[in-house]
Amino acid sequence: MTEETPGFDEQQPDVPSGATSDDAEPKAASSSPEEKAAPAGDTGQDAGLVAQLDQVRTALGERTADLQRLQAEYQNYRRRVERDRIAVKEIAIANLLTELLPVLDDIGRAREHGELVGGFKSVAESLESTAAKMGLQQFGKEGEPFDPTIHEALMHSYAPDVTETTCVAILQPGYRIGERTIRPARVAVAEPQPGAQTVKADESAEADDKESGGPDEG
Repeated sequence: MTEETPGFDEQQPDVPSGATSDDAEPKAASSSPEEKAAPAGDTGQDAGLVAQLDQVRTALGERTADLQRLQAEYQNYRRRVERDRIAVKEIAIANLLTELLPVLDDIGRAREHGELVGGFKSVAESLESTAAKMGLQQFGKEGEPFDPTIHEALMHSYAPDVTETTCVAILQPGYRIGERTIRPARVAVAEPQPGAQTVKADESAEADDKESGGPDEG
């Protein structure tokens, strides 16, 4: 009697009749709802980033405007400080030189009388040079028209040889620093002789008539 060795059958997956082997392979999982909604989520995230970027740009513009305003205020402050510093310096120099004017007047009178000699002359010229370096300028000359803004008339007279109020003598020179007058020139003035202009006008008219052949005879 022949002994049969039991074999074991290979386990095969149950395949429906009529189905192919391809149908037996697992199908790819369909896309999940989260994956389908991904594009909408990306759009929302982009919109949020754009909104944040706009906020940052707005804040940057505000900070830039604040910085520009602060810079302008600082520049104005520096200009004011510099202007005030210069003004204080000019006032201090003017006060100092004003105190020296009587000394300069004495030097001028000594020069006119020939007394500016020796060591006194050297000191006087050094003082005048220093005052000039500090911006002091002397003004006032005989024969110049009288200007009440820079001249102070101490004496008054009439003269036939002037056509306008004229400084005929400088009694005390004037001084200025730049455009600022610290002392007007004290002068003697002369005005035209009353009626002199009328006489001169008549003489001029007669001279014109002579040159043109005289007045027409009727």
